Amino acid sequence: MKKVLVAGATGYLGQFVVKALKAKGYRVRALGRSAAKLALVEEYADDLFVGEVTDPDSLSGLCDGIDVVFSSVGITRQKDGLTYKDVDYQANRNLLTIAEASGVSKFIYVHVLNAEKLRHLAMIQAKQTFVNELKVSPLDQVVICPTGFFSDMEEFLAMARSGRVYLFGDGSNRINPIHGADLAEFCVGAMDSQEQQFDVGGPEVFTYREIAELAFAVLNQPKKITCVPKSLVSATVGALRWLTSAKVYGPVEFMASVMTMDVIGDAHGQRRLAEHFRDCGGSIESKSREDHPLPV
Repeated sequence: MKKVLVAGATGYLGQFVVKALKAKGYRVRALGRSAAKLALVEEYADDLFVGEVTDPDSLSGLCDGIDVVFSSVGITRQKDGLTYKDVDYQANRNLLTIAEASGVSKFIYVHVLNAEKLRHLAMIQAKQTFVNELKVSPLDQVVICPTGFFSDMEEFLAMARSGRVYLFGDGSNRINPIHGADLAEFCVGAMDSQEQQFDVGGPEVFTYREIAELAFAVLNQPKKITCVPKSLVSATVGALRWLTSAKVYGPVEFMASVMTMDVIGDAHGQRRLAEHFRDCGGSIESKSREDHPLPV
């Protein structure tokens, strides 16, 4: 059975991927920044590799014996002074360079759906620059473009819990978000695919207003929704760009762009958003998706 390196193994999606690979009988090497973080997936990985993807010197031997590299490396919340270029581009470029030199046969990368419409965002520019280089690599490649994770939708639950949900635009644009476990199962299923790109979403399509209403319904709270008109979205994001750091305006700028367009991928998976919100209870708080224990 093939051996797969999972880069981003301790992140939200990476943890699910490690578990799904192991369930299908693959041998798994998990890459993480520290032994403490890798403890999150130790139960499901055949071996653990401690290294920093932004530091090539720490990755010597990383791809020895590896057949497939899977990477979901990227910044969710900017920290440690690293930029999107440092992580979403250069860290993945480091992985690709090592994979090419080590005889790896395939590189699977998790990108973003609608990237061609989001090139004005620094995060997407960094991701797309890497994808452009991946496409001319001698390695076989698969680029998986998800719509958005259920964990992203938890932000609506957090806002509803605080009493009011804010939407960019009128909330009529649509998305079919996908649970991390469903996306992981799809990624594992793509290991032997000859297709080079997949646009992937979940089984249900919602407007953003419907997601907000669902959050209030799960919490059994009155619906209080405020819409920021499209005419004011650019001005709002522009003000944040000048008044805050990139780690603040970056995610807001991304959400403002995504919520004013339809983000719909091919339907996959079985898990439902209402059930996920109920599983979160009423206790969800806004949080980063990185480095959380793997749900069972």
